[in-house]
Parts: sequence; structure tokens; C-alpha cells
Amino acid sequence: MLKAFNSLIDSFIDNKVGIAENFLSDALASHLKDNLQTLFFNKQLLNAGTGNEAVAMQDKLVRGDKIYWLDRTHNDPYENEFFDLIDQFVSHLNSSCYTGITGYEFHYTLYEKGSFYKKHLDQFRNNGSRQYSMIMYLNADWEQKDGGELRIHQSGSEQNIAPTNGKSVFFKSSELEHEVLITNTARMSITGWLKIN
Repeated sequence: MLKAFNSLIDSFIDNKVGIAENFLSDALASHLKDNLQTLFFNKQLLNAGTGNEAVAMQDKLVRGDKIYWLDRTHNDPYENEFFDLIDQFVSHLNSSCYTGITGYEFHYTLYEKGSFYKKHLDQFRNNGSRQYSMIMYLNADWEQKDGGELRIHQSGSEQNIAPTNGKSVFFKSSELEHEVLITNTARMSITGWLKIN
């Protein structure tokens, strides 16, 4: 895993956008995708909003994804395997880059066909605890025609990142505006933030 961790960190240092192609193993990505699909089938996913609890709002003209928060109290073996991986990454990040991360939060994310998320920043105006955004994709056999790329905006340029299986993307929550382009098929991921309290 150290190779994937260093790939994510090194590309972040080089370009402000870290990318690691195989951050999640195929097996773990498959199990997490199965979890997400079961939650969707059982109608346990919730429409996502913008803002935090103090100023949350839902607007499908801005954001059309559905989410479900991961939590160790679920006692799901694959969620816990994912959290173990994140714990290892945070420990490596803190020891190599002195970031001082003390916590995190992650949710499953599903964009149904035709949905998107307009350009935004991930840090709340009334709470600066989110330091780094992380996305791990759960889309096997993704093709360019499927759409749903993550578009990063920085320095007047755009970078489109395909949501291919097992890939992780990592960037500063307060710095880079980004959006999810319209997806032409179901697009699945785990999305979250590394935080300081």
C-alpha cells in the first residue's frame, strides 16, 4: 500500500491534485460497491445536500447524488477494512507531511444516470475542519462515453479525471473548486474528508 500512498502524496505535491490508480484493491472495491448497491436497493440512500447541519439545503439543480455515511458501528467487515486503510494512509500522511490530521468522515455516493454536481468548494464557510478531500471510485469497466468525470478547476485550467475503479483522488478542501460532470450511467464512489478538530 505504501506505493499507492506515495503516488497519491507525490502527485498532490506536484500538481495540487493527488491521484493513485489502485488505492483500493479490486476485491475491496467490489465489496464496497455491493454494499452501496444493496443500500440503494433497500432505499437507504439519502438525497445529498449542500452546506453542513447549520445551513444544509437540497437542490437537485446544484447536486443530484445520493449518499450513506460509513461508520465503524455498522460492524461491516468491508467498511472496517476501508477504515483500516484510511487509518494507515492518515498515519503515513501525518508522519511524512506533518499535516496534523485527527479525524475523517466518509460516505457512499451514487450518481444516477443524468445527475451531476455543479462547481463548488468542499470546505464550509462556517467550519474549517475539512482539510483534504478524498474520493475512491467503485466503477468497474468505466468507459469515456459513460461521462461523470471529476473536473478540477485551478489557475484558469480544467483537469478531467475519469472515475475508474479503485482510483483515489486527493486535494485540499479549501483550495480547489471542482464539479462532477453529467453521468450517463450509475456512478459510484466513496467520498470524504480528512479533518482537524
